[in-house]
Amino acid sequence: MIRGVARGESAVPLSVLDLATVGSGDTPADALRTTTELARLAEAWGYHRFWVAEHHGMPSVASSSPAVILAHLGANTSSIRLGSGGVMLPNHAPLVVAEQFGTLHALHPGRIDLGLGRAPGTDQATARALRREATPDADDFPRQLTDLIGFLDDAHPAGSPYERIRAIPGEAAAPGSGRPPIWLLGSSGFSARLSGLLGLPFAFAHHFSSANTIPALDLYRASFRPSEVLDRPYAMIGVGAVAADTAEEALRRARTGALGMLRLRRGRPAPLPTPEEAEEYPYTDAERYTLDEWLSNVIHGDPDTVRAGLEALRERTGADELMITTGVHGGEARLRSFELIARAFGMTKEWDSERVIA
Repeated sequence: MIRGVARGESAVPLSVLDLATVGSGDTPADALRTTTELARLAEAWGYHRFWVAEHHGMPSVASSSPAVILAHLGANTSSIRLGSGGVMLPNHAPLVVAEQFGTLHALHPGRIDLGLGRAPGTDQATARALRREATPDADDFPRQLTDLIGFLDDAHPAGSPYERIRAIPGEAAAPGSGRPPIWLLGSSGFSARLSGLLGLPFAFAHHFSSANTIPALDLYRASFRPSEVLDRPYAMIGVGAVAADTAEEALRRARTGALGMLRLRRGRPAPLPTPEEAEEYPYTDAERYTLDEWLSNVIHGDPDTVRAGLEALRERTGADELMITTGVHGGEARLRSFELIARAFGMTKEWDSERVIA
């Protein structure tokens, strides 16, 4: 649904993407407690939505089960939108996803988003364990999406093998509130084009695929066809950002996430390192280059610097919404970063935009 909003200081809505980050010396339980606290505070600070991402088999990420986490977050908040950023649809039977998010929608009507991706969110061996298939295939995504929408809307076409199957809770889970909005997520052109053709909102992973951001958004807008959901394109981008009281401290924190990414790419996943571990790590020249390249795509610094960077990114991309992710060691550092960004923008839950996806 598109609705008008009042005008405030922030040019577009700011939202949160959280991975329940597990740092060195912490447990997944610690990470999930921080995620719960962050959702509660993000609501108070004025962030528009709070999404959690599905990842599997990663020691630094505790968000393997978005639906379970979202149910808990819903019970600990009252107004902020909650969603998946995203559920990796090929890992699941569409009926199961419809039932999970129908249940969430019944528990927290009008607050749930269903963001969908087609990547496994893990390595291929783990993907096979999740899907019980020898050769996981993301190319079947359009059919899976059609099936999921059919279950959510209770509207499978005549002759469908699922014509008599209903997702309960599902379409009637929260009378009068419709179903959870579906978003497609992507880091390339596939989901951009599909989102446009279906008239759905689109979320692009700028934080790890920045070179593809402008081409994907252009493709989404060029492909867009008005639908019952949207009369014009609505694009959100995920962006890495780290704010601290000083630029030096922000860089020190940002390096922990960068080293975690480097280890993951090298096939050595581990909990996110401490700032001290990141400083003492014996980087090769190639690793230093990769680290610096990653950090160049993370907006980091004092609050004014981060605000300027986010505003410049929004201007460059024309994004309708920015979703911030902050991969740093330590719950306090993560909470502080989002607090400083909210203060820098003078967050009031009102945005200088004619519309926002409710």
